[in-house]
Parts: sequence; C-alpha cells; structure tokens
Amino acid sequence: MQQEDQTPQETIEEQVAGPAENVDATPSLEEMLQQAERKAQEHYDAWIYAKAEGENIRRRAMDDIDKARKFAIEKFSGELLAVMDSLQAATSVENATLESYRDGVELTLKQLSSVFEKFNLYEINPLGEKFDPNKHQAISTVESDAEPNTVTSVLQKGYALNDRILRPALVMVAKARD
Repeated sequence: MQQEDQTPQETIEEQVAGPAENVDATPSLEEMLQQAERKAQEHYDAWIYAKAEGENIRRRAMDDIDKARKFAIEKFSGELLAVMDSLQAATSVENATLESYRDGVELTLKQLSSVFEKFNLYEINPLGEKFDPNKHQAISTVESDAEPNTVTSVLQKGYALNDRILRPALVMVAKARD
C-alpha cells in the first residue's frame, strides 16, 4: 500500500538510487591509498623529528663533555693561584734573608698541602711499608736487615688522586742478606 501512496516520480528515484540500506559504505581504493599515504607521511615526519632530536641530544652531550673536560680543573686552578701569588711575592722581596725565604717557602708549602688535601690529592710516602707494585715503583733492591720486600728508602714520593695513582713512589726495596 505504501507504493500506491507514492508518486511515480518518487518510485523511479528510489529505484535508481536504490534503497538507503544498499549504499556501499566501504571506501574506494583511491580513498584507502590517500589515507595510507597520509599515515606514511605522518610516520616519516615523526621519524625525521626523532632522528633530528637524537642528533641534537648527541651534539649537546658532546658539547657538555667538552666543556666538562675543558673546565674540570677550574676550582683546583683557582686554589693554586694563592700558591702562585706567594711564590711571586717571595721573588719580589729585595732585602730577604735566608731565614725569611725559608719561612716563606714553608708557608707556601702549607698552602699547597692545603690545596692538595682539599682536592683529595695525597702523597704516597711508603717508607717502612711493604712494597706494593700498584703504588710503588722499585728502582733497585738493597741488602738490609729489614724484612724482605719492605721499602727502605723513598727516592721520590708518589701521589694519588681519589685513590687513583697519579705517580707511583720511586723506592728502594729490601732483600734478604746473602
């Protein structure tokens, strides 16, 4: 009965267009291709951005490392300036006596020792200790009444920075008497 209520024109349009339920909802191949190209471009752009960001981070890290290496001893150097000032003051004194030079050198040595202590730079003076090849460099062995492998004399003190040996102590080591 519904078709009788419709005009012939409405019936023809319905037949040509087809029922509303029969309209194909799947996108065409062109639409799918365009959508895939858009997604591919988005992924490519994101990849380029991430790559550039990674390069920037790497470059900044290298700059930071260079600056850290360049200025690592800045505080230490600043502390040594006082020692340098003392030495320069000693050389500028015109009427100095041997005793005044000795006193000045002792004060300068105390300043330098204070700087070393502040930066965990310490002296290795192993006189009477057991020989340790990690801290000492044996120049020779000498016959001695001391226990074998004991340091009998220190030719040059060694130095360590935070338990890392900067320079081993040059020593002479005891050996048993024949």
